[in-house]
Amino acid sequence: MSRKLDVLKSVIAAWTAGDIDGALAHMHDDIVWHYAAAVAPPARGKAKARKFLEGFKAQITAVRWRLFDHAETGNRLFVEGVDEYVGVDGMVVRAPYAGVLEFDGDLIVGWRDYVDVGVMEAQKAGTPATPWVLALSDRPAI
Repeated sequence: MSRKLDVLKSVIAAWTAGDIDGALAHMHDDIVWHYAAAVAPPARGKAKARKFLEGFKAQITAVRWRLFDHAETGNRLFVEGVDEYVGVDGMVVRAPYAGVLEFDGDLIVGWRDYVDVGVMEAQKAGTPATPWVLALSDRPAI
């Protein structure tokens, strides 16, 4: 398994456990994190990444973040996965996504997640996940 994938899996494990410091430990101080690329401005720097994670953590009660596939080239890791979580209101949100992470050594310095925010917002509003979102989400994880 690749070191870059191991780093991301460590971020996932920390986030799933609610450990924001553990997740941030794998990010460069100057990280540029597009948590919803092309939808919202990026979090620039670890302090902004912390603010995003703290705000998100306050909105959820459980996390089931899974990866389905990955590829590497140079300092980049490409992943396909689903970010699945339960909101404080009990609504389950499944967000299939693709992501690109850039590394400086073992630290994530750039992160771009490409996700359909409309799919997430519909589920937050109570619309059940569509059969195709479920099919994308229910594949075997790596």
